Amino acid sequence: MASILYKWLIAFALSNFGLNHHPIFVSVTEIEHNAVEKTVEISCKLFVDDFEKTLRKNYNTRVDLLDAKLKGEMNRLVNDYIQKHFSISIGGKKVNLQFLGFEIQEEGAISFFEVKNIPKVENIELVNNILYEFNAQQMGIIHIMVNGVRKSSRLDNPIEKVSFSF
Repeated sequence: MASILYKWLIAFALSNFGLNHHPIFVSVTEIEHNAVEKTVEISCKLFVDDFEKTLRKNYNTRVDLLDAKLKGEMNRLVNDYIQKHFSISIGGKKVNLQFLGFEIQEEGAISFFEVKNIPKVENIELVNNILYEFNAQQMGIIHIMVNGVRKSSRLDNPIEKVSFSF
């Protein structure tokens, strides 16, 4: 997951050249199969400002991902939104994402999910249209690690589906 930081450092550097407005609209999702624990671990990073605007629009409520007093309500909104706009099927079967929480790092909001009881991953299909309604230029970068093999893909709005085989 160290590579996610590298990619976001580039995005943050680019964002400093504008008027407090970043020039790209991207989400970065890291997925890793943990064979020992038999889990699939997922992190999804979004720009805080884009995510807050989207949550406000979708839920018509006060949104402040930085306010510790609102953490419980923000957890609910973050989980609900991501679950509606991101799904995984492993071996042709849709799996349930367990929300673990979110944290803020720099200008990014990172949400964490886990899928339990996954002894092996041979085929994985994703649907990702996170923040597509926010910006027509939105893209999703997906990185998957299974058995030490890393694969990546980019989804450009409106393309929302991708599959990987290991």
